Amino acid sequence: MKLLLRSIAVASFTVAGAFAQSEECKSNASLGIESAKVKNYAEALPYLNKVRKDCPGYTQATFQYIEKAYRADLKAKKSAPLADKQKIVNDIVTLLKERQQYFPAKTKNGYLYSSIAQLQYDNKIGTKEELFNTFERAYQDKANFTSPKGLYTYFNLLVDLQAEGKKDIQDVFNLYDELTEKIEVEENKTAKKIATLSEKEETQQLLSKEKKQLKYAEAKAKVFGQVTNSLDKKLGELADCKNLIPLFTGQFDANQSDIVWVKSAAKRMYKKGCTEEPLFQKLVEKQHQLEPSAATAKYLGKLAEQRGDIVTARNYYLESSDLDGNPNTKARVYAEIAAGYKKQGSYSQARKYYRKALEYKPSYGNAYIQIANMIGKSANSCGTDAFSKQSVYWLAAKYARKAARVSPGLASYAKKVEASFMGRAPSKTEIFQKGMQGKTIQIGCWIGESVKVPSL
Repeated sequence: MKLLLRSIAVASFTVAGAFAQSEECKSNASLGIESAKVKNYAEALPYLNKVRKDCPGYTQATFQYIEKAYRADLKAKKSAPLADKQKIVNDIVTLLKERQQYFPAKTKNGYLYSSIAQLQYDNKIGTKEELFNTFERAYQDKANFTSPKGLYTYFNLLVDLQAEGKKDIQDVFNLYDELTEKIEVEENKTAKKIATLSEKEETQQLLSKEKKQLKYAEAKAKVFGQVTNSLDKKLGELADCKNLIPLFTGQFDANQSDIVWVKSAAKRMYKKGCTEEPLFQKLVEKQHQLEPSAATAKYLGKLAEQRGDIVTARNYYLESSDLDGNPNTKARVYAEIAAGYKKQGSYSQARKYYRKALEYKPSYGNAYIQIANMIGKSANSCGTDAFSKQSVYWLAAKYARKAARVSPGLASYAKKVEASFMGRAPSKTEIFQKGMQGKTIQIGCWIGESVKVPSL
């Protein structure tokens, strides 16, 4: 009985102690986080460090706000000696690894190691090889390596190492292809979010939360567009025809039976516009021999188009789309078919295929621009009177506006196109005189869409 009573007493004491610690952790976390939110880090850190020490698994916010405090200190010591900055960087690295220990589901390797490598790179800590290897480790978990800046730095280091003779030029081409494809995937995710919210915004008021989501998505899309341009610029002359031709010519005999190499070389030459070179046609013919594919079908379509056989060319393009499961490739194929129809003046068919391109690549802003231009050119043919004809320009401007939102790289041009169309639409005076404010106009001919007259 004495033993039983003692056990009960010990258990009660343990529970009470745990409860007291839990309440203390809650209190310290609350005090620390509230101070950190207003950037009063001097007051916040003692509380946050207490939580980190006594109950590190209490909340991930502990680590996030301590990191913000450390980074603020690092920024303040921008001009300090390297040793001072290195200590802070090491503290942040330790903090990030500790965060992964207690919150592994929210601190994946792709995020962890890309954050560490970028932090060290920004503060000139470590050799290029060491930093590149850390980014390599992050890229092994590429689904969670989503930092636009980190992706560019990773590529930038590889190009520098190649220039120093420590990496092969083929490694640069391979990583460039992977990163541009990954960025397209990230852009499409963001563009879908933008498209959904912007469509809703046209018909109803967005919630405060949704406005923030739209603003964040548009900013993120813009950054990815900048990174893509930076990757192209960094690659520079390395990928010009004058370098590719001797490189691939020298490698051809040894690799002509390697379908992976043949496809990669053909794709690289195609992207850089080396299609007039005999080596390019030789590569595509070899690729078609080894493995008939979307790429070879597309090239055969190009040849058919060049000789004026449009029907055969379109069949090859469609075959190319069927053979390729990559949505970005499908989008490009449909856009080429659309361009052919547009050139012939078959606007309805062109729009059909531009829309197909957008199904596979929602961030394909140029498709919206092309639709806008076709609609704008049809204004005089698709209205019954002067007002309805001019109203077509509102619809054209709407498509241009969509292009600016989903493709920030085109935003400047798209906004000019939108402004041009809006300048040709009915004025406020004309809307008032006709009594059309807020009404919906059905546009005829091939367009077959409606447009809402702006309210005054």
